[in-house]
Amino acid sequence: MRIGLLTEGGYPYVSGDARLWCDRLVHGLAQHEFDVYALSRSRHQEDEGWVPLPPNVRRVRTASPWSAEDDEAVLGRRARRRFTECFAELAAVLCGAGAGGSPSGTAAAAAGAPAEGFTPEADRFANALYALAELARDEGGLTGALRSEAAVRTLERACRAPGAHRAAREARVPDLLTVTAHLESALRPLSLDWYEDDGLGAVDVCHAASGGTATLPGLLAHHFTGVPLMVTEYGVRLRTHYLTTPDAPPAVRSLLAAFHGLLAAEAYRRAEVVTAGNTHARRWQERCGADRGKLRTVYPGMDARPFAEVGESPEYADPHTLVWVGRVEPAKDLVSLLHAFAEIRRQEPRTRLRVVGAAAGDEGAAYLGHCRTLAAQLFPDEAAGPHAAGDNPVSFEEIGGPELPSAAEAYASGAVTVLSSVVEGFPAGLVESMLCGRATVSTDVGAVVEIIGGTGLVVPPRNPRALADACVALLRDPERRQRLGAAARARALELFTVEQNIEAFHGIYLEIVSRAPVRRALDGAGEPLPFAVPAEARVPVRWSSPSPRLAARRGPGWAAGRPVRATTPVPAPEGAR
Repeated sequence: MRIGLLTEGGYPYVSGDARLWCDRLVHGLAQHEFDVYALSRSRHQEDEGWVPLPPNVRRVRTASPWSAEDDEAVLGRRARRRFTECFAELAAVLCGAGAGGSPSGTAAAAAGAPAEGFTPEADRFANALYALAELARDEGGLTGALRSEAAVRTLERACRAPGAHRAAREARVPDLLTVTAHLESALRPLSLDWYEDDGLGAVDVCHAASGGTATLPGLLAHHFTGVPLMVTEYGVRLRTHYLTTPDAPPAVRSLLAAFHGLLAAEAYRRAEVVTAGNTHARRWQERCGADRGKLRTVYPGMDARPFAEVGESPEYADPHTLVWVGRVEPAKDLVSLLHAFAEIRRQEPRTRLRVVGAAAGDEGAAYLGHCRTLAAQLFPDEAAGPHAAGDNPVSFEEIGGPELPSAAEAYASGAVTVLSSVVEGFPAGLVESMLCGRATVSTDVGAVVEIIGGTGLVVPPRNPRALADACVALLRDPERRQRLGAAARARALELFTVEQNIEAFHGIYLEIVSRAPVRRALDGAGEPLPFAVPAEARVPVRWSSPSPRLAARRGPGWAAGRPVRATTPVPAPEGAR
């Protein structure tokens, strides 16, 4: 089988989203070929290079949506008229896609809800999108046209047209320029030459490793050649867009939300299967228009080998130490954890807290400094006597030092692992702790309850008292800690390993190919040719010329002699005559 792996800002680059699980997938399915089609995120990411690629990666093709390079395609008068008509239709949908492109409106359109007097928004968006794709294919690209003054004026007319929603009508010239630039970057895949029979048209399945722009090459391959599409989202890209643009002007937020909502709905509608990393992401996909019958949950796969030794030796944990492991940022709510630890120390004075992790960006660095200051105020250095050096019960450390050379060592250093986040997707650190056989206390956010499944304690977020009570309960009950840790490790090994993840994707690939075969070879009458490419064409061997021995005898050695005649006649079955 040949899989076209579609990525945006991730694999095969060294840094980026979805890099790790894509790399494990490609290595784990060594019996299949992979063609990687990657959209990079920045010049810096391209300069960092690629990860080492296994032999079953047949080709890698990349594109840079962020670059200012032009495709040098010059549109004639008729082509310019076609572009204006298609882009005007796309802009009209964005300006009138109910309440700024809300997920519920998009879902209704994607489900085919009839509208009075006009085509549903999802169909209008799809028609305009594929019309632009066909024009780009005919003319050699649309990059210049999408960033032209004509595109800005077309968008402005759509915003001022009757029926446009309020936020669009209030768009100013800077807003229109911002939206047009974003649309040009997001629609850059329309101008790529990836969709011919020697490109994505030659694969058996297109697998988009994320939502958003990464799905666009798969949609176009499905439109032009009928290749089935599969979409995987471990973090719903549309939700990420809503959360990461709160400071943009209302017109920009509204128009871009409409575009991303309609693109997500189109990808969900055309995909054969849509997979989510957890039920939390799956609910978002349903709300954004995904058909429940197409949805599957495939948990991210974690490599259990680095944690095997710690998981099989839970007795080495310090019974008086709590451990927090992760990236330091405001969403992790370490302030609540520190206040909870103050209450824990009042009840269990010997308890220590190890905060293990590096700051995430400038905001994370400032937050880490604030947490250090708070810890110094809440817990003045303690000394055993008048001549001993003071020691703070809270330590801030990073993985890679002499005391904590690996993540497994960090989890092994404590009896209880704590997660205090207010926002989480799939808590990978929690799974690592479970693989180490540690009892956990977590806040009820994201997919935490789904991952824990009864093998740890869960408390409300932003509730230091509840967090403290749960930690004290486990610190005082070593037998309960051991039972919960063993159950957590068994659950993690059953559901969250790399092997489980690879096997799930392999089964989905086979299901898609068996249900939606790609038939491209036709006979003279235009009918599909069955077995046009025999299965032997995929056998990874090199056929050699016949050996001299076989060539001389016209057959294998056991058939070189004279035929043996039967000595006893064999009667024909009754009725054969």
